[in-house]
Amino acid sequence: MTKKQKQDNPEFISLEESNSLKKGTRVTFIPGLQAMYAEALKNICFVKKIPLIRVLHPLMGTDKETGQDRQAKLYELTSQTSLPTMFHDEERPRNVWIEQLSLAERIGAEDSPSIIPENFDDKAKMFGLCAIVLGEDGLVWNMRILFDSPLAQKYGYSESASSLAPNKMAEIISLIDNRLESQEGKGSKYLVGNSLSAADIYWATMSMAVLPVPLSIMPKTKQNQGMLMFFESNSKIPKIKEVLSQRLIDHQHYILNTYCETPAILGGDTLNE
Repeated sequence: MTKKQKQDNPEFISLEESNSLKKGTRVTFIPGLQAMYAEALKNICFVKKIPLIRVLHPLMGTDKETGQDRQAKLYELTSQTSLPTMFHDEERPRNVWIEQLSLAERIGAEDSPSIIPENFDDKAKMFGLCAIVLGEDGLVWNMRILFDSPLAQKYGYSESASSLAPNKMAEIISLIDNRLESQEGKGSKYLVGNSLSAADIYWATMSMAVLPVPLSIMPKTKQNQGMLMFFESNSKIPKIKEVLSQRLIDHQHYILNTYCETPAILGGDTLNE
């Protein structure tokens, strides 16, 4: 699928419909919301030229009409409730980024780029960079505990952990920036080696949480406007603001505009500005 073939109003099917399918790659999304891990997986699949069937991810909480847990069916099917969940053909579901990446690399189109390096030294560097962005106590993990909320509680929020989060985020951002500077000195635009890898895609997508992007990259919707404001506020936290560089912005925009689904297609209710 090319960028020109994208639809402004993508179709979403239910979990029940997804479960009845024997073929195809299905990923759960919340319409109109660029949930970061879901958006990153969408970009991974876009690069790998994997046609996606979008599945409605159930919201947290209890259905007022039925009194049932909205996520009960997802838990029944997958034994977890994380967003996104990835299904492929009749294989087991994947809900962890590293498993989703490995699956995408395996099932991607033959003419799509390999985004996991063959060289083990580069592979170790790539997975290490991904881990400090995506993994426990990484960039996104610490972003989620900046302020107390039900989601923050799920990720171990405490006043002491929250107070350390900006410093940890800044340390990770600086490490990425230093890595890009080192690669730049070798004539490379990428985080690892001389070609695109999953580290570039994951970082460029996840960095939107601290480096807000133009609406030409991430449109504003009724569903995501609060999240965009939160990301804007993150970029103004003193410890984070002082380590944000033009090099980081340039890399982010280059990867998103060159390789990823841009502008992002979210569904939901678009707000025109």
